Amino acid sequence: MNAPLRKALFLDRDGVINVDTGYVHTPEATQWVRGIFDLCRAAVELGHVLVVVTNQAGIARGYYDEAAFQVYSDWQRERFAERGLHIEAVYHCPHHPIDGCDCRKPQPGMLLRAADELGLDLAASALIGDRPWDIEAAQRAGVGRAFQLGLDGGSLADATDWLKGKR
Repeated sequence: MNAPLRKALFLDRDGVINVDTGYVHTPEATQWVRGIFDLCRAAVELGHVLVVVTNQAGIARGYYDEAAFQVYSDWQRERFAERGLHIEAVYHCPHHPIDGCDCRKPQPGMLLRAADELGLDLAASALIGDRPWDIEAAQRAGVGRAFQLGLDGGSLADATDWLKGKR
């Protein structure tokens, strides 16, 4: 018997989890986006697992390598764990925007891979992004709900209300 599919809250990283100051890849450069932990707590309470999906062209551009990305991702996951929040998985696209891969958002590759590997119900899931390509990737993958931060001033507090069905 197959386990029932789970719902996820997909999170873009730069601009959603941490402030996007340009190719953030060290703890010293990290500023948390205000409200990220409240949003994640609300999502978990609503039965979502947390999954990060992030374009990381800084790898292709040579600003940092895969190993540095992994160390930083582990550090972020530990900061979430300290707050009682478990990030189920981190998916990333290390390619340059002109590489034409199927994983770089707006392509749906990372979301589809996560659904397959983690047993996720995309139609019951949600995504929070800060760029149009995040939302486009969600739509292409069949993610049920997508919220773009910054659109009409939208904040993580607005996204939390949206996720709870208050908006």
